[in-house]
Amino acid sequence: MGLHIGDTAPDFEAQTTEGPIRFHDWIGDSWAVLFSHPKDFTPVCTTELGYMAKIKPEFDRRGVKIIGLSVDPTDNHEKWAGDIKETQGTAPNYPIIGDADFNVSKLYDMLPANTSGDPTKRTPADNQTVRNVFVIGPDKKIKLILVYPMTTGRNFDEVLRVIDSLQLTASHKVATPVNWKSGDDVIIAGSVSNDDAKKIYPEGWKEPKPYIRIVPQPQ
Repeated sequence: MGLHIGDTAPDFEAQTTEGPIRFHDWIGDSWAVLFSHPKDFTPVCTTELGYMAKIKPEFDRRGVKIIGLSVDPTDNHEKWAGDIKETQGTAPNYPIIGDADFNVSKLYDMLPANTSGDPTKRTPADNQTVRNVFVIGPDKKIKLILVYPMTTGRNFDEVLRVIDSLQLTASHKVATPVNWKSGDDVIIAGSVSNDDAKKIYPEGWKEPKPYIRIVPQPQ
């Protein structure tokens, strides 16, 4: 059965390029992004890992931990890091999980339960479903799932935008409209009555339609 938004992110123990972890303990009270890769030294993933390293301060500023995963042993990841630095200008500055036994890929429904064998003998096409992004909250619940094809690089600026929305809406009774960016107006959540909205937003709101109540972003 597949994972869905709102499910508890499966916990696991794994070896990473920064040592062993237990996933839920590693997350702690932070938010987390787990992004997966089908194979080391794949060109699209090489660009992604390098870009993620460059923008890691943006995730740090939001209290978000980053962790990668590839269906290869960690010693291969360490060799790949040198290639990433050479080609992208920045080596990974976050842990990358070695999933040589496919355990995490199976737990997160990225590979079939019967997957087995030597991961180094598998091709990227064998692992092509391992191209996901999971955003996980401090409550260990899955907040976002993105699945990308092999030939399309991921947009991590969009992941940051979604995290801004998730963190805002987790602490305020609002929703964010199409193409919203941090600082833009927001929509009062439909679960908030007009009476309650008057208490929360005493200065009122714009109401372009009876079911859309827009206010400036809460501080």
